[in-house]
Amino acid sequence: METPHTEAVGSYLQLSVDGGPFREVARSQPDWYGSPAAWGHLSEMDLGEVELREGDGAFSLRVVEPTVLDNRIVYVLSLDHLVLRPLPGGPALRTAAVPRHRVGEPARLRLTLNARATRPHPVHYAVTDYHGQRVAAGRAAVPAGRRTTTVTLPADLPPGHYRIHADDDVTSTFARLPVRRAVTADNPFGVNVWASSLVPPSRLDEFAAALRDMGAGWVRDGQSWPAAEPAPGAYDTAHHDRVTRTLRAHGLAVLDVLSPAPEWAMTDASLPLPGDLRHAYRYARRLALARPEALQLSNEPDVDTTRSTGDAHAAFVKAAALGIKDACAEPPLVVLPGIAQSGPFQDLMLANDVVRYADVWAFHGYPDPADQDDPGFPGAAEEQHALAQRQGAGDTRLWMTECGAFLTAPSDLTPAQEQVQARYLVRSMVEGLAAGNTRQFWFAAPPLHDDGVWFGLLDRDFGPLPAYSAFAALTALLGAAHFVGPLPQLPTGVRGFCFDDGCGHQVSVLWAAARHTRVSVPGAAYDIMGRRIDRPGQAVVASPDPVYVVSREAASIARDRRAAGVLRRPGPGSLSPAEHIVLGQRYAARNAAPGKDDGDAPPPHGYRLGRRTRMSLDVYNFGGRGRYVTVAAEPMGAGWSVRPVSVADTRVWVPAGGRVGVEFSVEAGRSVRRRVDRRLAFGARLDGGGEVPGSVALVHLK
Repeated sequence: METPHTEAVGSYLQLSVDGGPFREVARSQPDWYGSPAAWGHLSEMDLGEVELREGDGAFSLRVVEPTVLDNRIVYVLSLDHLVLRPLPGGPALRTAAVPRHRVGEPARLRLTLNARATRPHPVHYAVTDYHGQRVAAGRAAVPAGRRTTTVTLPADLPPGHYRIHADDDVTSTFARLPVRRAVTADNPFGVNVWASSLVPPSRLDEFAAALRDMGAGWVRDGQSWPAAEPAPGAYDTAHHDRVTRTLRAHGLAVLDVLSPAPEWAMTDASLPLPGDLRHAYRYARRLALARPEALQLSNEPDVDTTRSTGDAHAAFVKAAALGIKDACAEPPLVVLPGIAQSGPFQDLMLANDVVRYADVWAFHGYPDPADQDDPGFPGAAEEQHALAQRQGAGDTRLWMTECGAFLTAPSDLTPAQEQVQARYLVRSMVEGLAAGNTRQFWFAAPPLHDDGVWFGLLDRDFGPLPAYSAFAALTALLGAAHFVGPLPQLPTGVRGFCFDDGCGHQVSVLWAAARHTRVSVPGAAYDIMGRRIDRPGQAVVASPDPVYVVSREAASIARDRRAAGVLRRPGPGSLSPAEHIVLGQRYAARNAAPGKDDGDAPPPHGYRLGRRTRMSLDVYNFGGRGRYVTVAAEPMGAGWSVRPVSVADTRVWVPAGGRVGVEFSVEAGRSVRRRVDRRLAFGARLDGGGEVPGSVALVHLK
């Protein structure tokens, strides 16, 4: 099974007892992550309780779903032995569950024993809400000879998060969703899933339905490039395509992320990118044909552990973007890499003119991990919007493709941490949209416990956490969430933001960081769970839990903004023949940049050169016909010089789909100081006119 603390990965196991139906042992990542090591790469795992008939019994185990290994998709079952342990006593309560449902639908509590009752089996239960208040309690009996019984809970339960407490220390949670559903068009709310690692196949359909029910419009997923293309041109995307089809069948738009390249495509100097960018073009084109709504051209390349540079990644982005845009008449949106933090890597990537190839500018934002009790929204959105303005990309859509909180938990979140997560989810989504982000993607939706931090909106049993219900209330009340402006004249310590829901309502969201404060805001008020708040007059109490106030003021904002063309900014049009030429600087592995230390490596950042270094400028032609291209280096100054090895070779014929290398010699004069980065830039023109986007790198004397 997927076990991040070991090197071994297996397929999800299916178990049959005494010839009965097979059931998948569909445990969550936190269960596997926390399982004790056995020996080698094996772990110990409790497969659950089974009821055996008297006499001889039979267990059958199988795998029917392949799993994704480093470079292939295969069926894997690693099994040493099974241990059977008799349970003491008679039948006991195993689960107490209420299916997800909306207000107005019956809430049915299903009580299930681990074996058939030999006589009527009494069960006591109680239900508490998000605030810890008991809202229902009772006693039921499982009839003799049966395993289950069902109890109908009170019909007047408001929307929100609920916890069930029953006999034998059985607890579970359920979500009662608002009557109003989230909008389907122009939905700005997304979640990260990485389904192949975090969602068992048997749970995928129900998981996708749960995401749609809580109001997510987008999911961010991805597949392993090495597994999808184990050999050049030999594609195996069926496994991931099934996931995409399931997500889309539930009305979810899919943002797929390109992973690092296969080993066969990389060189020692290109890691984690392909040494030949034509592989990136072809692979991205193949992914685009599966028609996800958007494709993101890698994840956090600025903080990986390789020595890749911003210029190399920019050339990769251009090649992949061209593959996407050339795939079909209406290709997926091209989304720039999710940048972990602003800095030299992103600056260099932008200096290579990548924005013109993209529809969406993407970045990530997390609060300080030290802020466990009251995380603050990071400054990443403000930084990235300012950077986009300086780059002349102010009309490009900006997506925060990861946002979340680092909540440290040895195992599961405590009730107090669950509240922190729910509050921060609402605040971060609201503040991100208010900052101008077109979409916000929470990290993450499935159960996920990694390196001592809990990220998921679901618990280890795939039950909803309070943040799940908070997400549902947020999407139901905010709708399309077009930001209008901050709420004016608020008391000190209170924050508030006003949105147009796109359906004729103005929705204000406000909270107080510390003490409870009364604020006068006209309209109907709802709490963080979407429950209507009874209040005298126009006052609401702002507290750490956000509240919503809905009115019909400014109902024409969304219509007016659509008429002005603000809501859907157009992406780039068809790219010119010159833009189908991609330049990439290629150096020997011995000249590789020093590397990245989680994005904080000190300068210098560029390629490490000697006094005289030979390098190649690769000229790719991703256009439909061959072109003559003339390349030239810009003067470097400061004691540096760059010259073509042969002037006659600077005008080259590049066939359609071809690559030609032009050799240059870069020399550092006696006055050049060591370990100081210098800009090295190349440009090119097509015969007959057409300026090719340039290539800009940093180099230094090592």
